[in-house]
Amino acid sequence: MENILIVLVLGLFAAMLFLNFYFRVKVLKTYKKLVQNGVEFNVKHFLSKEKMEQEIYPRYPHMRKEIDIFVRHIQYSVKMATVLTTLITILGGILMYYRKT
Repeated sequence: MENILIVLVLGLFAAMLFLNFYFRVKVLKTYKKLVQNGVEFNVKHFLSKEKMEQEIYPRYPHMRKEIDIFVRHIQYSVKMATVLTTLITILGGILMYYRKT
């Protein structure tokens, strides 16, 4: 049982590293386009679709697709990192419990 948990934790850690590099490449590619076109927005716009609709899209209507892609990638990477970190923590806790007994 202990070996299975160790393999699961290592596999999830590897998945988290892969996810980090994969989304970093995708996010930076889209971010580069946004910077080249002078698009600026804050974290509050990521969190509120209404603020994005009211403040950002009217200023940069030609970049709406790239903004949407960028925000979607950031939100998805945060969700996946949260899930993977939670799983690693839970499995690590279980592994610590089994190692004590």
